[in-house]
Amino acid sequence: MTREDPLKLGTRGSPLAMAQAQEVRDLLITHHSQLAALGSIEIIEIKTTGDAVQDRALSEVGGKGLFSKEIDAAQLEGQIDIAVHSMKDLETHLVPGIALVAALQREDVRDAFISHKANRLAELPSGSIIGTSSLRRQSQILHKRPDLKVCLFRGNVQTRLRKLSEGVADATLLALAGLNRLGKSELATDIMAPEDLLPAVAQGAIGITCREGDDDTIALVHALNHQPTMIRVSAERALLNALDGSCRTPVGGLAEFQEDGRLWLRALVAKEDGSQVFETERTGLASDGDAMGRDAGDELRSRAGPNILS
Repeated sequence: MTREDPLKLGTRGSPLAMAQAQEVRDLLITHHSQLAALGSIEIIEIKTTGDAVQDRALSEVGGKGLFSKEIDAAQLEGQIDIAVHSMKDLETHLVPGIALVAALQREDVRDAFISHKANRLAELPSGSIIGTSSLRRQSQILHKRPDLKVCLFRGNVQTRLRKLSEGVADATLLALAGLNRLGKSELATDIMAPEDLLPAVAQGAIGITCREGDDDTIALVHALNHQPTMIRVSAERALLNALDGSCRTPVGGLAEFQEDGRLWLRALVAKEDGSQVFETERTGLASDGDAMGRDAGDELRSRAGPNILS
């Protein structure tokens, strides 16, 4: 296919979002030689409400959609052809007219513990302050360490690291995938195993959306899809959809392929203060991933009850 106009790629403006957009651009060029010409792919920065509002938790101001609504609008209006998202920030219900076309091969799913005062979470002194904006991290940490305190940490990776260095908190947690993509993995004091801190749904995965009906662009983007990653995150997103579909409830979920090729899904829902945590898991065929996610979500919804999920 020959394009007369540049392929317009939209993204948020944070250093991590730009690094992810550049990764997608490079992969498109690798897979499609006709895009190798200078200027054939244009990266367009789009300012989002989620990036602008830094003084409140996302759950208080509209949820994860604040990271994508301006990008969605630009895509529907034809200002951009494709959009690059951190899939953990992508709503489970996409805006009508927009389709999730590809997921890149998933990065490390684990959370990184970062502190100047302790080597591990377990070594933090009682009363220490954890900086995080994630209800998932908050609830799991307080469940294990109710003697700790949590303060709100919003902003990109660089902002959170600056707040930590300024002493706003004694420790924080960031997705290891983001640190890896920024070349900052050495900042991790410890890496949290999923058994100790279950990751966010779709953590470590980059998703690419297109306008429905834009078949030429969809064909270009679909060549980048890593099907094992798409299977895993689809199962996790089905879990989240069955539970809540937003960032208003502390939810963790991780689907992984076992050695025998079967899919193993772990799921968790919790109370914000960590006083209650409900967990379950499923194992089945990869083709049953979405059904496994829905079933696990339905079970946790029933067990947790309306008080946690409201």
